[in-house]
Amino acid sequence: MNDAATPDHGSDNDVPDSRPPSGGPTRRSVLRTSAGVAGAGVAAGAAGTFGAPPAAAAEAADAASTAAGYATAPPRRGRTMAGVPFERRSTVRVGIIGLGNRGGSMIDLFLALPGVRVVALCDPVKTKCERAAAKVVAAGQPSPAVYAKGEDDYRDLCERGDLDLVYVATPWETHFAMAEAALLGGKHVGVECPVAMRLDELWALVDLSERTRRHCMQLENCCYGRNEMRVLRMAHAGLFGELLHGAGAYNHDLRELMFDPDYYEGPWRRLWHTRLRGDLYPNHGFGPVANYMDVNRGDRVVSISSFGTPALGLAEYREANMPPGDPSFKESYVSADRTVSMVRTAKGRIIRLEHDVSTPHPYSRINSLGGTKGVFEDYPARIYVEPDHTDHRWGDFARYADWDHWLWKEHANPPGGHGGMDYIMLFRLVQTMRLGLVPDFDVYDAAVWTAPVPLSHLSIKAQGAPLPIPDFTRGEWRRTRSGVDSAKPSD
Repeated sequence: MNDAATPDHGSDNDVPDSRPPSGGPTRRSVLRTSAGVAGAGVAAGAAGTFGAPPAAAAEAADAASTAAGYATAPPRRGRTMAGVPFERRSTVRVGIIGLGNRGGSMIDLFLALPGVRVVALCDPVKTKCERAAAKVVAAGQPSPAVYAKGEDDYRDLCERGDLDLVYVATPWETHFAMAEAALLGGKHVGVECPVAMRLDELWALVDLSERTRRHCMQLENCCYGRNEMRVLRMAHAGLFGELLHGAGAYNHDLRELMFDPDYYEGPWRRLWHTRLRGDLYPNHGFGPVANYMDVNRGDRVVSISSFGTPALGLAEYREANMPPGDPSFKESYVSADRTVSMVRTAKGRIIRLEHDVSTPHPYSRINSLGGTKGVFEDYPARIYVEPDHTDHRWGDFARYADWDHWLWKEHANPPGGHGGMDYIMLFRLVQTMRLGLVPDFDVYDAAVWTAPVPLSHLSIKAQGAPLPIPDFTRGEWRRTRSGVDSAKPSD
């Protein structure tokens, strides 16, 4: 999770198709202005525009055409990274970029892990670096190098020769440039959600990972939730029968936090609601369901069709809660209050994704999975599978605790936030790096889980037309291989 306050249970324009210069927009420029346009380049034949006004029909056709341009995989410039193990090492040397809400808390978990040394820290706010550096020294490690000279100082961090992993926890629009710099610097990189905001950036990260032989990972902590990992093991053991459908979401009322001048460093998160219409944060819901269905490991997602409500919630909240003259009154919100997307897989399965951070709603990631033998639904957790249940009443999911993943059996009460999933995620990442194992997820997963950001925006503009989701694996999805449902290492 990227600087999003989550309970411990866990402009309307398109940007140009070409990728911005590698430096990308500066963090300060995004924090201090509402100007600019967001990234989303995409395409496929427009449908569902019969009877639409000419301007709307033209917009729909343009959006679909944009999406189609990214559907065909460009020639591969390196070898696949699917199934490629890390180099074995006794100590994982980490550099952290971004020390705000997310990075400032995750450093505690890095320091709690055996075999980890925090070598370098980067944030343009020097006091944040100093606080984090004090934590490193207090943990008994040498004082880390500090990079706080400006918006681009992360580049110097990425060029160090004594780092194995760069961890990125910054505003979304900076993720691509920082991941790019880390890969070009010869480092593995783990990025908070979403890994990038544009389809061309996703393809660029795939190509860079393959060329540099370094892993680029979307650090999706929800894939490591206890319920998610239990359902994953049950699904792979066949308890739900042949899988048919799933659902995931990020429905979380963030209105107060997005207008809080102290919680987020500037209005960067709220400003995305002035730029894209679609699902701004699909990864938390999409990642776990993709794992259940072995997406990129025997199945793949092929299309997405998205619909969005009017954008009313943020403006209403602003009118009721912000003082006259607040800079936010200059903002025009276009992002749908509730976005619903239907994703189809090559095997004919369907995945429903939802996003809503602008209206009153209890926190929910939905986290649902159904098959020919039954169904699981979360929030609250409940299950109905044959032959255990035959009375048309939900069963108690707690009775299936024996199906917990071995990581949760070994770490029953992990430290840290979000119910312990943050620690489990980092523990497993460090474990795979120290033992020289294949990571649980790779750049192809990062690209697929993030693709709904630009594609949902374009599908909404195309009147809900189904748009193709690129095959970032270039055919490797047909090969079955392990993922988050991993075997316990023998050593």
